[in-house]
Amino acid sequence: MVKFLEYLLIAGCMALLLVISHWIGQQAYSWMPVEATAEAQKVDSLFSFLVSVGAFIFLALVGMMIYSMLFFRAPKEDYTEGHPSRGDVRLEILWTVTPTLLVMWIAFQGFNIYRQLDILGLRQIVHLHTPVESATAYAAEISPGAAPLKQPADETIEVFVKQWDWSFRYPNNINSQELHLPVNRRTRLNMHAQEVIHGFYVPEFRLKQDIIPGRDIDLVITPIRVGKYQLKDSQFSGTYFSLMDADVYVEPIEKYNQWLTQVTNQPMTIKNQAVAEYSQPPKTLFKTSWYTVAPAESSIANQRKVSNDT
Repeated sequence: MVKFLEYLLIAGCMALLLVISHWIGQQAYSWMPVEATAEAQKVDSLFSFLVSVGAFIFLALVGMMIYSMLFFRAPKEDYTEGHPSRGDVRLEILWTVTPTLLVMWIAFQGFNIYRQLDILGLRQIVHLHTPVESATAYAAEISPGAAPLKQPADETIEVFVKQWDWSFRYPNNINSQELHLPVNRRTRLNMHAQEVIHGFYVPEFRLKQDIIPGRDIDLVITPIRVGKYQLKDSQFSGTYFSLMDADVYVEPIEKYNQWLTQVTNQPMTIKNQAVAEYSQPPKTLFKTSWYTVAPAESSIANQRKVSNDT
């Protein structure tokens, strides 16, 4: 009877730990930026599960240590050695097999998410190709366990990045310093870097993509939340790296189309902060010989390109 009560108490503690760890895992959603794409939901679900697992293991270990200190501590002035423990084959199997299965399951879930995004299947994580070739890294919304779908994008936007700015070319041949995306529509970003490796990263999208000079890199995203976001360069690209950002607008398709038709009537000069900093006299006592790329002068945004030159 005592043995049964001990097992019942252990089962109750395990159940309580499961409830608490699941609650902590749900709180993990609030630790991340808002989910602005369909792809972000998959990433956050896996992150929440990993937090739950980590919380369960942490609470269980700390609980066992506190229990041992309270009920199995040696009496005062007792410096004798404890009774030598003997190996338990069942326990050895339990703590070997359980972590192995858990790690394999986590690896499978991570692989499955990449497979659903169609970024990592039996191919490369990113499809690098020359303009002559044709391959795209799609981030598609499909059911779990299903094969990746090759769904065409609703819109294609060219992304150009260089030291020290981003620019975007839209289907109507409009160039802008702002990235506008229609909500709930699959948008293909065809990305090009001019001189060094840059990184396309919007925290709310949960997708980070390196852009390599001399390569066209395609990524398809599906924005689901209207709002204004910030595009950052995730790669250190040189002196003015901190200035490599751009505004990203996710908006209804009607507003997006309206912006495309009206933007040519609102050309504007984009102030390049890198130019302002480059033109300032050095603030150090000694002049270094480090090479610094001279930023390009301010450009005109929101204008129609008459050719396909970048």
